[in-house]
Amino acid sequence: MMMFLVRPATASDLSEILHIYNQGIEDRIATLESELKDEVYMNQWFDKHQERYAVLVAEQDHQVIGWASINPYSPRSAYDGVGDLSIYIHRNHRGKGIGRQLLQKLETVGKENKFYKFVLFTFPFNNLGQGLYHRAGYREVGIFQNQGILDGAFIDVMAMEKLL
Repeated sequence: MMMFLVRPATASDLSEILHIYNQGIEDRIATLESELKDEVYMNQWFDKHQERYAVLVAEQDHQVIGWASINPYSPRSAYDGVGDLSIYIHRNHRGKGIGRQLLQKLETVGKENKFYKFVLFTFPFNNLGQGLYHRAGYREVGIFQNQGILDGAFIDVMAMEKLL
């Protein structure tokens, strides 16, 4: 069994978080983002992910091998209890249970921070991600057809949710 630690992210983790995020962008399986991110972007992103909007990392042998975050769903106060989540796993460590551990801890942190619901958006063809979310009790809300364009082609996006 793979041993790793899930803990809150710190600023010193940002270069590894950036590397894993850029893998997700390059692999075209987890985000509509197509431009690789840089340190300036990640620092600004991390500054917005404080207090309620937590960032967690999975660490093995002092290396970050995955990360997860609670992101704002909407600026409207009516949605303050709804968080949008992101999970990214280093491509050499996918399918090994890291996402499950990050998701479980993220849900605990979400409840502690007064979130009552998580939503996420995934590609309908991301079977690893969907398997993770289905096993954790997330339900499919529906498919947004032609939600974005990636590499010149329309991409559908599946919305999922879970009441915490």
